[in-house]
Amino acid sequence: MVDAARPLRRRFDLHWLGLPVALLGLLVLWQAVVSWGNYRAFILPAPSQVWDRFVATAMSGLLWRHTSATLVEALGGFSIALMLGLSLGYVLAHIPWLERAISPILAASQAVPVVAIAPLIILWFGPGLQSKLLIAALITFLPILLSTVIALRSIAPELREMALISGASRWQMLRYVESALALPVLFGGVRTGLALATTGAVVGEFVAGREGLGALINIARGLFDTPLIFVALLTLATMTLLFYLLATLLERLLVRWEA
Repeated sequence: MVDAARPLRRRFDLHWLGLPVALLGLLVLWQAVVSWGNYRAFILPAPSQVWDRFVATAMSGLLWRHTSATLVEALGGFSIALMLGLSLGYVLAHIPWLERAISPILAASQAVPVVAIAPLIILWFGPGLQSKLLIAALITFLPILLSTVIALRSIAPELREMALISGASRWQMLRYVESALALPVLFGGVRTGLALATTGAVVGEFVAGREGLGALINIARGLFDTPLIFVALLTLATMTLLFYLLATLLERLLVRWEA
């Protein structure tokens, strides 16, 4: 058993070792392009210039203020989408005719990007936190809803029948059968939703926002401060990566039985 586990651990270690190696290679390539093209900082700053701008922005507290705003909007919008997606997904998975009625509406809604309706949401709900939460929730809702429906529909009917024959109540069916078996598929939608939540928050900040990484990018663009734009983009990418790692960690803790 120990010998069989070693290759798995070795693949896991190599997987995470590849991330810093890839980042190092990207930095070397970035610096080489800047040096070869002799670009000015407002066109393509060198990694050292971006780092200096990051340190200055972080020391002033400006970066944390904008990052915390995006963090609140992304997590708040994701929480709203998670509650609505799980609830509606559970209902649709158990009522097929309702799913057939709503599916065309959901499919049509995807033809209109959130970026296009964001100005209307800002107009209706104002430029405050409420509109940013709604935009983040809208862009996050569908992946969670679809993964919930697919996860519940993938459960074998025989398992449900065995639970009913054993006298399981509706709550016991949900707690011990459906939740346990649906988690692996459901977490796929959760990971996607967390990644999209930051996108939704930034979209709202682009349209109308004085705080947040999207607003910081707008400010830096107006000042032709390209290093600051890179700082905001890299901070946003780091936030999204941390969300993904958090969802992966929760999945491993909650779905240990699958391994």
